[in-house]
Amino acid sequence: MEQEVTKNKSLEREAVLENAESESKTTPFEELDDEIKLALHLASEKKAVDLVVLDLRKITSFTEFFVITSGTNQRQVQAIADEISEQLKKQMKFKAIRIEGYTTADWVLLDYGDFIVHIFNQKSREFYDLERLWRDAKRVKLPEEI
Repeated sequence: MEQEVTKNKSLEREAVLENAESESKTTPFEELDDEIKLALHLASEKKAVDLVVLDLRKITSFTEFFVITSGTNQRQVQAIADEISEQLKKQMKFKAIRIEGYTTADWVLLDYGDFIVHIFNQKSREFYDLERLWRDAKRVKLPEEI
């Protein structure tokens, strides 16, 4: 009985530590620039799947955020890239520094300097697994409506 009580207390302590650690591993959505919020909204409107934003500010200097998402086929990947690129330019006067991978649409990269949008087909996303490669990055807590 005493051993079980000790075990339960230990498990409760672990749960509290894990919860605190996961809280410190997230960045609030409100900290994102308007351009990133718009890119997320646009991707969502084009039915992008598995939207993830990684906060890289504390671990790298070449960019601040990765926006990672997927499309279900080549046309959808290109449509997501087109919508983000066109609307950021039109609404925010914000043009991509570089766009790569558009033709094959396995992995389209839209480089905006402060943030980079990665749009994958599902197979490429699983293969490159940026979330695992950048696991030290904080995740941005996205609102349910995105």
